[in-house]
Amino acid sequence: QVQLVESGGGLVQPGGAHRLSCTTSTSITTFHAMAWYRLPPGKLRELVAVILSGGTANYADSVKGRFTISRDNAKNTVYLQMNDLKPEDTAVYFCNAEWREARTPVWGRGTQVTVSS
Repeated sequence: QVQLVESGGGLVQPGGAHRLSCTTSTSITTFHAMAWYRLPPGKLRELVAVILSGGTANYADSVKGRFTISRDNAKNTVYLQMNDLKPEDTAVYFCNAEWREARTPVWGRGTQVTVSS
């Protein structure tokens, strides 16, 4: 069974930087796309960033210019570099993987990021 494990969550001060990691139990090249979602308290889950198998990355307007999604195929890991963090970035962040074929996407359990003084 394929599994995704997020790590790197924690408490960060406003204006600070932090990096999340998502390690897969299979090669990330297996997937059509890898993405980061987040669930802020009291709000709906939203897409933060996605990187396609070809390397193209897209971001939510709220994080554009501050967050960067990247991957290391050799380490089976996708990263989310978060810079200039704001209190509204506080959320549980989830890693997501979409297959090339019509299969149920894979989700990690999530990791909490809290931006507060």
